[in-house]
Amino acid sequence: MAAPGIQHGSVSVMAVAPAAAPVDQNGRSAAELEASSPIRIFLFFHKAIRAELDGLHRAAMALATNRNDGDIGQLVEKCHFLRSIYKHHCNAEDEVIFPALDIRVKNVARTYSLEHEGESVLFDQLFALLDKETRNEENYKRELASCTGALQTSINQHMSKEEEQVFPLLNAKFSFKEQASLVWQFLCSIPVNMMAEFLPWLSSSISPDERQDMRRCLHKIIPDEKLLQQIIFNWMDGVKLNSKRKRCEEDHRHSISTGPPTEDMRCICKSSQTSGRENLLSDSLYHPIDDILHWHRAIQNELDDIAEAARSIKLTGDFSDPPSFNRRLQFIAEVCIFHSIAEDRVIFPALDAELSFVQEHAEEESEFDKFRSLIENIESAGANSSAELYSSLCLQADRIMETIKKHFRNEETQVLPLARKYFSFERQRELLYQSMCVMPLRLIECVLPWLIRSLNEEEARCFLYNMHMAAPASDAALITLFSGWACKGYPTGICLSSCASGYNSTKIPTEIEEDLIKSCCQCACSRICNETTPFDRASKCEKTTKPENAIAMVDSNGCNLSGTRSQNVSLANQSCCVPGLGVNSTSLGMNSLASAKSLRSLSIGPSAPSLNSSLFNWETETCSSEGGGLTTRPIDNIFKFHKAIRKDLEFLDMESGKLSNCDETYLRQFSGRFRLLWGLYRAHSNAEDDIVFPALESRETLHNVSHSYTLDHKQEEELFEDISSALDELSQLHDHLNSKNLAEDLCERLSDSSSLGDTLRKYNELATKIQGMCKSIRVTLDHHVIREEVELWPLFDKHFSVEEQDKLVGRIIGTTGAEVLQSMLPWVTSALTHEEQNRMMDTLKHATKNTMFSQWLNEWWEGTPATSSQLSTSEISNSKGTAASSSTLSTSEISNSKEYEMHESVDHSDNTFKPGWKDIFRMNQNELESEIRKVSKDSSLDPRRKDYLIQNLMTSQWIASQQKISQSRSSEAEDNDDSLGCSPSFRDPDKQIFGCEHYKRNCKLRAACCGKLFACRFCHDKVSDHSMDRKATSEMMCNNCLTIQPVGPICTTPSCHGLSMAKYYCSSCRFFDDERDVYHCPSCNLCRVGKGLGIDFFHCMTCNCCLGMKLLEHKCYERSLETNCPICCDFLFTSSATVRDLPCGHYMHSACFQAYACTHYICPICSKSMGDMSVYFGMLDALMASEVLPEEYRNRCQDILCNDCNRKGSAPFHWLYHKCGFCGSYNTRVIKVERAPTCSL
Repeated sequence: MAAPGIQHGSVSVMAVAPAAAPVDQNGRSAAELEASSPIRIFLFFHKAIRAELDGLHRAAMALATNRNDGDIGQLVEKCHFLRSIYKHHCNAEDEVIFPALDIRVKNVARTYSLEHEGESVLFDQLFALLDKETRNEENYKRELASCTGALQTSINQHMSKEEEQVFPLLNAKFSFKEQASLVWQFLCSIPVNMMAEFLPWLSSSISPDERQDMRRCLHKIIPDEKLLQQIIFNWMDGVKLNSKRKRCEEDHRHSISTGPPTEDMRCICKSSQTSGRENLLSDSLYHPIDDILHWHRAIQNELDDIAEAARSIKLTGDFSDPPSFNRRLQFIAEVCIFHSIAEDRVIFPALDAELSFVQEHAEEESEFDKFRSLIENIESAGANSSAELYSSLCLQADRIMETIKKHFRNEETQVLPLARKYFSFERQRELLYQSMCVMPLRLIECVLPWLIRSLNEEEARCFLYNMHMAAPASDAALITLFSGWACKGYPTGICLSSCASGYNSTKIPTEIEEDLIKSCCQCACSRICNETTPFDRASKCEKTTKPENAIAMVDSNGCNLSGTRSQNVSLANQSCCVPGLGVNSTSLGMNSLASAKSLRSLSIGPSAPSLNSSLFNWETETCSSEGGGLTTRPIDNIFKFHKAIRKDLEFLDMESGKLSNCDETYLRQFSGRFRLLWGLYRAHSNAEDDIVFPALESRETLHNVSHSYTLDHKQEEELFEDISSALDELSQLHDHLNSKNLAEDLCERLSDSSSLGDTLRKYNELATKIQGMCKSIRVTLDHHVIREEVELWPLFDKHFSVEEQDKLVGRIIGTTGAEVLQSMLPWVTSALTHEEQNRMMDTLKHATKNTMFSQWLNEWWEGTPATSSQLSTSEISNSKGTAASSSTLSTSEISNSKEYEMHESVDHSDNTFKPGWKDIFRMNQNELESEIRKVSKDSSLDPRRKDYLIQNLMTSQWIASQQKISQSRSSEAEDNDDSLGCSPSFRDPDKQIFGCEHYKRNCKLRAACCGKLFACRFCHDKVSDHSMDRKATSEMMCNNCLTIQPVGPICTTPSCHGLSMAKYYCSSCRFFDDERDVYHCPSCNLCRVGKGLGIDFFHCMTCNCCLGMKLLEHKCYERSLETNCPICCDFLFTSSATVRDLPCGHYMHSACFQAYACTHYICPICSKSMGDMSVYFGMLDALMASEVLPEEYRNRCQDILCNDCNRKGSAPFHWLYHKCGFCGSYNTRVIKVERAPTCSL
């Protein structure tokens, strides 16, 4: 089976070649996966489903493009068949494969079950669209093609992920025997009527070589029993698919009798003995349809036993075996559900009457769920279970009985009379047989003995007779199996299979009778006299088959769930020699009830699919309840991106329908919106893959929980690429259709009308295809984010503290570039409410509280009223003050101008010294000293801020005077172009390369402080007595045209034709660079050299610095770079030189380190060793051992303090070197000299 090749949103299907072998996602053949692995058969299933999906989508596209081969009737038929096949395939996976896998490998299966739910919703939407009356409209056909394309993409992606993740796990975690058992359980979990269609369809969808390979695989999977293998291979070699495709819903096409049966047709199974008990077959007119009453009676008896057991538990308080009680309840619930399915899919459609018990069926299912929940509550409570729980158990059992009885009464009064009146005996038997075949083999093996045990001999014989008469000749082996299973449940030791020759044998074909006699268990004692004991009767039974082929009967298979009635089964049951399936006792975690309940969506019929079906619905409800009512957590903001994603996906889906008739402007806007979504979603998915998912996987209990979502991201990236390619092609076709060449030569255009028509047709087909691809990407991403919210979102609340979530948010921001954030934040907040926006901003600022992120945010965020002074205060405050200022900033962002003025006045009323230059200039020395003391005593100020203010106050008079002189000089030279620097500057005058010695750029900047033009701020500071604030720059001069203009990335003068000022331009820093890779870090609020955040650097929110990706795991020191270099005293945070970190956590310039390390090995700040000094210390050991001290110093000791381990000790006297007795370091200092005669180390 081939993995899908995504091309423009559709999935290519591997052609059926004679010698082709199925391949998995990685291109490996089935033989390479595992030469004899039974799991290979799933690859054949997937290939057949892909072929069916491809045929469905092609039919829809033909209909949408008005091709001759488009037929709505054919499309509807394909949809019904595909839905039925795929639904049962999913049910079998959910019942068998996924529960077994979940036992061996946790956190994998549930994701795929959730995907099954999403695919079920897609089928529901498709059928809802097919039911519309506006089928002839063009938009309807295009929408239909889009829905089928979305369905194809979703299912193909699901199967590809299974091949990449699930199948290798099954091969690795299960032995060959276990794999064969799983596949056999899988087949036995598909309803019998579907197996008769499923296997022929599968066989016809693969090549002859693959068909032979599948037969060999099935031989290894099916138990070594001729009867079972005959049944499976008869199905596989059955009627061809094109003549076999019919479902039970369509059985109303069968001919029905025009009148009731003749009155003289009385029961042929009339009792030969007189009995006082009630017998339906005794004297009244008998109809085969009345066998339904046997089912009703058996179900009611079983429920009576369960209710009686519940009352006994209430009285005694003894609930010692809840699992057994739960199994009994699950069994009867499954029987009731399949009984309801048979009504909906077989009986009601055949009657062709307006009958519906949908409400009753839903009520029954709900009551069984409540009963099961009560049992689980009692089981979890254990000995602490209260009497109230036991009372509720009894009440719920009685309520189920009332519901079931009411349903059965309605059925017996409304349905059975119609069936007796309008159906012949033959048709009634067919309906009964078809009703039983809606169950899978696994359930039939348990149900038939259970049902037969509730009947007397005549009723049992008549039941089997009706089954024999209704079954087609091709089902002879299947009827043999059913008869043998039924005989196992009869308690009297009489072989019921003899009914084939005991009742109206003239109507039974000879071949069936011979098959029954040969293959069924032959009981020589079927007419034994009454005085023989059951054990004697059983011992006289002889088998015609080999003893080793006999399989354990119903008890050993675990089907005996009928409580007290099971005690009456005698040893004579073992007289029946037909094999059992062997699936009930070897189950590896089957969840059959969930599968039965999920079939509800198929039970109503093709015209009205259910919108409420769900697999594993109790798990989904649990997750929903867990996700509700939670307080806001930091990680929630990551999932708020989903809201914006859904909004844009809806836009693309709705607006893509206009592409077939749009102008160039609309097409360009649509492409731009799509590429914006693509880029932002890629950033979001990368953050999940690189940060969020690894954090989840780091928890031991959450291994494998995110692997499926990582595979989703890869597939979604391919979908985006396909849509982008298709949009480029559509733009080219659009330009071709609107080109001037076609309008210039009208004659040539008319002569080549066929070519133009082909172009128009190709354009329309491509536009329809893009609409389907946009629908596919919407469905894919929508289901992806829903599953993330259901499965992954609650895990953060359970396994991560708020602080850990804050760190995750900080890491995501620290690896996201400023350009991405500038596009992403407005995009996300536009989809949120006012309150959600504020909460999101508060969370982001709290996660980046140690950084300049808030300052950067306010510099570009439109409508932000906060000033830079407020931001600087918040950035240098402590953590508590930062949180408060962040909250204040968030409030001020959404306030009006009046509220902002009030907030501004409050900020200026604090005790922080904020005088203007004129105030400082007027101050005398005493006033300045007073202000310096006030600042020095202010404990609320950050030390860095306090030092800055004190330094400025001490030099304030000089600064003010220089500022005044500078302003006067600038005003005098305002009209002098030479003094302003209105001439180009060159980095290389010979080659006429613009720039300066520091940077290569095509412009000069006008300094806001003095109004002069300089190539860069370093050139300004070099010749000026003040520093240039580059962020205050608003004008630049193009070196090419010498025009002064607003600062920007290109020259706006027409003569320059959009000349770029530099390869890199930062609008925040007003920075240009045409040589190096530069990026702007929003948390540093500076431009730094590198490829970008998340590429080769990331910003650590604790250290507040950009570090290389190799240092993801490092020791954090809060605001470690916000200090001066200990060697050159340059401020490290804003320094353009390379910085080196020391093991002690301090930093210095790399060049300074190289020079300093030539003569020193200790940190100049903390005196710890700057590296591994073991070699040097070893040399000192050798030196100390060879050195002999004078006699008067030999016994002296010195108390020392080790700078490396911070421990005090003593060492022998020496003038230079003192070794630490704890860590062996010589990086020590003397704190006391002992003159004692002895030295104890």
